[in-house]
Amino acid sequence: MTATSNLCREIKVRRRELMAQMEPNSIALIASAPPRIRNKDAEYRYRQDSDFYYLTGFVEDNALLALLPGRKQGEEILFCQEKDSTKELWSGVLMGPAAARCELGLDDAFPISDIDEILPGLIEGRDRIYYAMGKDDNFDDKVMEWVKVIRSKVKLGSHPPGEFLVLDYLLHELRLFKSKTEISLMEQAARISAEAHRRVMALCRPGIKEYEMEAELWHEFVRNGSQAPAYNSIVAAGNNACILHYISNKAEVKKGDLVLIDAGCEFEHYASDITRTFPASGKFSPEQKAIYEIVLAAQEAAIAAVQPGAPCDDPHEASVKIITKGLVNLGLLKGRPAELIKKEAHKEFYMHRIGHWLGLDVHDVGDYKIDDAWRLLEAGMVTTIEPGIYIAPDNARVAKKWRGIGVRIEDDVLVTRTGNRILSTGIPKTVAEIEHFMSSTAH
Repeated sequence: MTATSNLCREIKVRRRELMAQMEPNSIALIASAPPRIRNKDAEYRYRQDSDFYYLTGFVEDNALLALLPGRKQGEEILFCQEKDSTKELWSGVLMGPAAARCELGLDDAFPISDIDEILPGLIEGRDRIYYAMGKDDNFDDKVMEWVKVIRSKVKLGSHPPGEFLVLDYLLHELRLFKSKTEISLMEQAARISAEAHRRVMALCRPGIKEYEMEAELWHEFVRNGSQAPAYNSIVAAGNNACILHYISNKAEVKKGDLVLIDAGCEFEHYASDITRTFPASGKFSPEQKAIYEIVLAAQEAAIAAVQPGAPCDDPHEASVKIITKGLVNLGLLKGRPAELIKKEAHKEFYMHRIGHWLGLDVHDVGDYKIDDAWRLLEAGMVTTIEPGIYIAPDNARVAKKWRGIGVRIEDDVLVTRTGNRILSTGIPKTVAEIEHFMSSTAH
């Protein structure tokens, strides 16, 4: 059996699992992502909606999946574009309904041009509609148009749905737990990204531009089969590393700068997310080294806290303890660590949380709390672990030698049945590893 057929079977299981959790006599409607205009009539490169892709594996736009649990004539129905030789000449080959039904393992498929005629009949008689309410105004309006068609025939005996339910919770809980196939794809994304980080680290030198390093990341991503970066790459030298979401990537790297690169590719729709910080000249200054080693220790403690059954906040709490104590030891914070943590004094230098879920989206779906309590980590979840310390260049409360130092270290971590596994391996991370790697690749 081919990898494609294995994935098709897995996706069919996902649809079955979702339908098993839906309320009786309901229908779920999941739409493809609309094309997005970049400027005038030029579009961004198309990327399928993650929910839709998770349930179909279908990458074309202008499509809709309807799930009708218990329907004898077929529970899984796709609407998609018809085969059209003229359109295909301009925009590429379309799968078409007949092939989609067979290749995607669906019960039926119809032309999207017929949806207004067919879908109200599928909705009619169902008590509830699940869909992603509020996600797309145009789709919200379309759903209401279909329901109005049914309501207009109530006197003739039509039965319109009486309840609208948000699909997100059921679907996103499924997406939170990664299968072996998904983990394999995420590992491949991480491997490609790791090679890109190594490439940039090897080529970095004073005088290079941030955008030149970004270009090297893209080169490594694409030549290894990635569709695109999973998010806008951060390539930040010197003071720019203290800007959390810096994406200008225009500055020149100067001697003595630290370079912070937060970049990951997307492979077969699955994201990686990796950050490394290293000295442009190949050797950390004493101050840079001191900050870096606190962040590294915080990351190691946080990763160790990624355990099945532990609250998902435990890794963050572990990182806060290490960072607060480290900053006190350096004199950047003053007071007892326990009291400083209560006051959240660390937020002057460490203002974000430890990480986020990772999967089809770089900030993936899934609740972090259940009934206002941090949910427990479970096998199959994947989270980033990314502590950081950022000392603003204009922070007059600290000695000048510390100002402008920004460090973040990030890896992708899978929760296993017995502990955890780092997916993003193969990039120098300790001070000794980084300095040795950069000296051995100097040119």
